[in-house]
Amino acid sequence: MTAIGFVGLGAMGGRVAGRLLAAGRDVYGTNRTPERAAALVERGLVWCDNPRAVAEAAGVVFSMVTDDAALEAIAAGADGVVAGLSTGKLWVDMSTVSPGTSIALAKQARSRGASLLDAPVSGSVHEAEEGRLTVMVGGDLHAFAAVEPLLRELGPVVRHIGPNGDGLRLKLAVNVSLAAQMLAFSEGVLLAERGGIPRELAVEVIAESAVGSPFLHGRAPLVLELPDEAWFDVELAHKDIRLALATAQQDAVPLPSAALADQWFAKADDLGYAKRDIAALYEVLARS
Repeated sequence: MTAIGFVGLGAMGGRVAGRLLAAGRDVYGTNRTPERAAALVERGLVWCDNPRAVAEAAGVVFSMVTDDAALEAIAAGADGVVAGLSTGKLWVDMSTVSPGTSIALAKQARSRGASLLDAPVSGSVHEAEEGRLTVMVGGDLHAFAAVEPLLRELGPVVRHIGPNGDGLRLKLAVNVSLAAQMLAFSEGVLLAERGGIPRELAVEVIAESAVGSPFLHGRAPLVLELPDEAWFDVELAHKDIRLALATAQQDAVPLPSAALADQWFAKADDLGYAKRDIAALYEVLARS
């Protein structure tokens, strides 16, 4: 199998790269902060000084960064991913960014004879570590077929959605539902608690009721004991909701639940919960 590159070795990207290393792949990587990659280097990752070097060393290069600005930063310039692409190479971007940004980068990749797939994921760091991610892919079908075996090492659900940008559009659709569900769950717990029902009992019963879901089962306990730091913070959730709203506006699609979540995420930011888990929405509601 051709060498693999990975740009962006943070909370999620580092764990995905770790899965590929554990599968015996040769992985070349880089990250804005080198110390974040130290443990992966000890496990065999070959460090590169910049994204271009990663793309030049690998036949398939993955990237996973926080937002549009970060993706454009690793893509552009003499040391960017695009400069390291050449005929036949595949770039799989797993970042959650706007579909338009990804489509524009796909065009740049094609100009160099390469292909870009947008392949955002649904799942937490735990799912990433355990290979249980859901991967939604947009882009050329032949490129998808070539990289599908690698993606199946990351999770059991790997689906080709459509052309470039479609994987991201569906990921944003998923995140709208997650945000609305967490907000509604927090409202329900608060309603029960203010009526005298113990919070622990309300959380347990709601999570085990008909509205229970894998997402709620994972997040509900955090309403009882919110961590100081969590892999999924309000600021990132808010970013995804804003992306969904901007995408919907372009297509004249009403998203009332996303608009409501946007308001409460903004309030969470104002109250200092930006770096707390999305379950901190419960505390924001309780303080309002």
